[in-house]
Amino acid sequence: MNTTTPVFSKSDNLKFFRTLNKRVNDYFKENNIDKTGNWKLHLKTIVMFTIFLTPYFFLLTMQMPFWAYLLLSAVIGVGMAGVGMNVMHDGNHGAYSNKSWLNKLMGGSIYILAGNVYNWQVQHNVLHHTYTNILGHDEDLEAGRILRFTKEAKWYSHHKFQHYYSFILYGLLTFNWAITTDFQQMRRYLKRNLSYGEFKKPVIRWTTLVITKVIYFSMWIVIPILIGHVSWWQVLIGFFIMHYTAGVILSVVFQLAHVVHETDNPIPNEEGEIENTWAIHQLYTTANFAPKNWLVNYYTGGLNHQIEHHIFPNISHIHYNKIAEFVRETANECNLPYYEFKTTRAAIYSHFTHLRDLGRQPQLS
Repeated sequence: MNTTTPVFSKSDNLKFFRTLNKRVNDYFKENNIDKTGNWKLHLKTIVMFTIFLTPYFFLLTMQMPFWAYLLLSAVIGVGMAGVGMNVMHDGNHGAYSNKSWLNKLMGGSIYILAGNVYNWQVQHNVLHHTYTNILGHDEDLEAGRILRFTKEAKWYSHHKFQHYYSFILYGLLTFNWAITTDFQQMRRYLKRNLSYGEFKKPVIRWTTLVITKVIYFSMWIVIPILIGHVSWWQVLIGFFIMHYTAGVILSVVFQLAHVVHETDNPIPNEEGEIENTWAIHQLYTTANFAPKNWLVNYYTGGLNHQIEHHIFPNISHIHYNKIAEFVRETANECNLPYYEFKTTRAAIYSHFTHLRDLGRQPQLS
């Protein structure tokens, strides 16, 4: 990762964000609406945790064929992704509630999803949301030599096939969180003194990580082996299926927002400056998909409205449908892009053809 911090332009002759921010604030004020979650989000929290945990208790208490065990493990993975996108995500952005303790509680659900609050907030809130799609600063673009997400990344011959094998690797996302990524990230972030909010001593961060990992693996592996009705190797297979299901869902949702033909990967100039202001930068680097699809809106926690989320990360996703009207209107008035795929299928097609083109065109390196 590049440690030279890019600087965004402060010149907004179009007054894009000033105009947009006023329209959004006026909407909430005039309608006496909180920007955080409401009963709709609270009900959705119950739904997502039900999908996530009910199969888990079935696995612990019921005898069933192995195929049924694997099926329920996949359902847990669906719930795991749902809790992550709808509950944990809003909580760690401070958007779930106007009560800080409730945001911390819901954000802390990441501990039973395989992650770590500190790592996630630094990687997502600080690096990804600030330096969106800037190679060397946004870790979501970092895939080592395995995948090439931008034309600036070095090309290798195996990238010619990445649009085929990438989907297989996407399923390993949360599995890697649980096993290795959290330890690697914590070491890297603490070395750079990165934090989101209060900076705690490294010993506290490491102790929290170790304790929560012990609890996590006890919950998902040790307890099922001790009191479940299947053998240890079946538990491990189920654990992997759970993670693979969640990993595919989360990876695809994330990629459709930023790694498609339409979005840019701005490069800082020699002075480390980015051409646009931060808010306008989000328009060029982010895309929405399936905005009118009720099920996609509901299940992804509004992450199909990534433009709105990136410009207003502290507003709960339950409001994105409405504020999207203001963002689209203001972008059009300023003659700025507003990238949006009408369907999920169209966004998926753009993502994988983008990977294909990056893999087949080494000259882009």
